[in-house]
Order: sequence, then C-alpha cells, then structure tokens
Amino acid sequence: MASPKPRPAGLKLVEGARPGRDSGGRKVAPPPAFKRVPPDPPEWLPGEARAEWDRVVPELARLDLLKPVDRSALTAYCLCWDRLVQAQRQMQDDGSVLSTNSQGRVRHPAVAVIEAASKELRSWAGEFGLTPSAESRVGRQEADDGDEANPFAGSG
Repeated sequence: MASPKPRPAGLKLVEGARPGRDSGGRKVAPPPAFKRVPPDPPEWLPGEARAEWDRVVPELARLDLLKPVDRSALTAYCLCWDRLVQAQRQMQDDGSVLSTNSQGRVRHPAVAVIEAASKELRSWAGEFGLTPSAESRVGRQEADDGDEANPFAGSG
C-alpha cells in the first residue's frame, strides 16, 4: 500500500496546534520560495488543450498556485483533456459500438482512450486542486485576525 502524498507546508500550518507547528506540535519548514507566476503555454498546444489552458490558468494564477516550473505538468493535464475530447468526438461520430461479431458487440476503440484519459485527467486535476475534494487540500490560509479563540488552547 502506497503511503500518502506529503502535505504542503501551508496545509500543515492551517491544521497546526500553534503558529509555526503542525497538528503534532512539530516545527513546519517553510516551502521553497518559488516565483509565483503562471508559465507560458507551449505554442504547439492543440485547440482543446489550449482552450483548457486558457480556462484554468487565470484562476490557478489568481490563487498563487502556479509557477514557471509547473509548465510540463500543466501541459500534460491540458493534453490529456484534448485527448479525452477528441476521443469523445470520434466515438460520437462513429457510435459506441462499431460492429457485432460471433463473440458479441465490438466497442469503439475510443472508449478505451476515453476511460484512460479520464483517469489520467482526474490525477492531474488533483495535483492542481481542480476537483472538489482536491480543492480543500490546496486552499490558501486566510490571515488570522485573532477574533476566533482556539478551543484547544489552554486558558492561561
């Protein structure tokens, strides 16, 4: 069984027992100080991939979740989306069942492409917080104005 992915420093701090510490009281090292600007898209991205890039990058950039070194991962995500869309269009044009033989119906090869691309897309989307469950793991910490008392803190 694979171990869980390491949690980002910001998330450890949000869940922490006190400032600068995680929920177990361990000191949390600050994350690397990457320059937080969105990468430029590759010029060769096909249509649907570029449309997806243009759809997600502004929002991810607004949340300071992108950096130039994310270009390859974001490109892979967008290409996966393009592959899924193209396969879906091909299957819609041809029908999901191509023929029937002595062993039964033969499904369109695009179905396998769609299934594989869907799994890969979900994985890449999770890396960028683009699914509802992943979104909660990449949320930014709001500034603490001190109004809410910590129910677990001692009273003295």
